[in-house]
Amino acid sequence: EVQLVESGGGWVQPGGSLRLSCAASGVIFSYNAMTWVRQAPGKGLVWVSRINSVGARTTYAGSVKGRFTISRDNAKNTLYLQMNSLEPEDTAVYYCAKGTGWSERGQGIQVTVSS
Repeated sequence: EVQLVESGGGWVQPGGSLRLSCAASGVIFSYNAMTWVRQAPGKGLVWVSRINSVGARTTYAGSVKGRFTISRDNAKNTLYLQMNSLEPEDTAVYYCAKGTGWSERGQGIQVTVSS
């Protein structure tokens, strides 16, 4: 059974930074692409970023490109999302997901950007 546990969320002022982590177990982590998605209050899930299995290819939603960086450490079975220049519109619950979709995802972590 896949287990994905996000951490590193919290409250930050606009312009600030946060680094999310996602610890994976029950899966051969290095075989899988990984994805970050988010859900803002009252809205649906939105794809944020994706990384291939070896970390050589990354893609981003237009709203976060240039501000967010996805990375992974396959030796630690951990996925990361470095978020810089955060905006109030980034406020959401962030989920990491196995593969390129989001059906297998963690419990989520709250990120709140406000002054």
